[in-house]
Amino acid sequence: MKGTMRAIVKPERSPGAKLEYVPIPSISDNEVLIQVKATSICGTDVHIYAWDEWSQSRVNPPYVFGHEFAGIVVEKGKNVTNVDVGDHVSAETHIVCGECPQCLTGQAHICADTQIIGVDRDGCFAEYVALPAENMWKNDPELPFDVASVQEPFGNGVHTVLAGDVAGKTVAVIGCGPIGVMAVGVAKACGASQVIAFDLNEYRLDLAKKMGATSVVNSSTEDPLEVVNSLTNGHGVDVVCEMSGHPVAMNQGFKMVTNGGRVSILSLPVRPVEIDVTNDIVFKGITVQGITGRKMYHTWQQVSGLLRSGQVDVKPMITHHFPLEEFEKGFNLMIEGKCGKVVLHP
Repeated sequence: MKGTMRAIVKPERSPGAKLEYVPIPSISDNEVLIQVKATSICGTDVHIYAWDEWSQSRVNPPYVFGHEFAGIVVEKGKNVTNVDVGDHVSAETHIVCGECPQCLTGQAHICADTQIIGVDRDGCFAEYVALPAENMWKNDPELPFDVASVQEPFGNGVHTVLAGDVAGKTVAVIGCGPIGVMAVGVAKACGASQVIAFDLNEYRLDLAKKMGATSVVNSSTEDPLEVVNSLTNGHGVDVVCEMSGHPVAMNQGFKMVTNGGRVSILSLPVRPVEIDVTNDIVFKGITVQGITGRKMYHTWQQVSGLLRSGQVDVKPMITHHFPLEEFEKGFNLMIEGKCGKVVLHP
């Protein structure tokens, strides 16, 4: 397909972005071209938009960013057999080498040579995006495009919560951004006896309630450790899902987890965090997990199953919709913390 398309471009190494006309991407024999119907804003996109330390060290403008989307295949390469023109799709955003020890042993989500769309190569804040066919995830045509577009971040929440058993256990979700709020829904759906959500933002704590949190804690007005002691008879929580990246909150997570418990960390602190390894990890005998991406494609199957069954309804945390040209409104809401998930429609 030839011609131009509208896209949100990171034009230079400075804060902000621009809506520009750029060429519609061409595809190789192993790729597909997707018409983007819905694309959601991720915290990573906000980092790039704001041009913080992480983005300055990672991305190389000018390029099209964005990595969460749903759309329809409109063109495919001659070697593509797993999807057809007209299929509704989303995408695993990690493009991996397929040859390293991790890829060859079922751990492709931690491939050392991973490229991420919208970070290391052009992304989906556009009318069209080109991607390897092997990264496609076929969606049920009945699945609304906005819901389908949040499967990728939903998968991060699923991976974090289900990296161990949660049935009958107490789960703390620290940080109620969109992924944290979705993690609340996953923990509740998968049988957690209590799901305690922590944040400083009342708007997002309210979303956590709607997603099934049994208790919400504003850490600016309540002592998280005192609340946990009260709710768990002094034993601490069984599982901590750390989504905030804040050093104080992260330390509270290690202190509130029970002996022999689990701390799964999805957040990305912008600077090194000091942890009391001796007392909060070793002597407590806990398991600490770093969570990156989604297991390919086990997590996608879990995501699809949870959505199809209705056990998790992500619609309450999709709070805003904007046309692509009003992207700045969406980014401003994300920065202010006055939203759940923001979906853009090209």
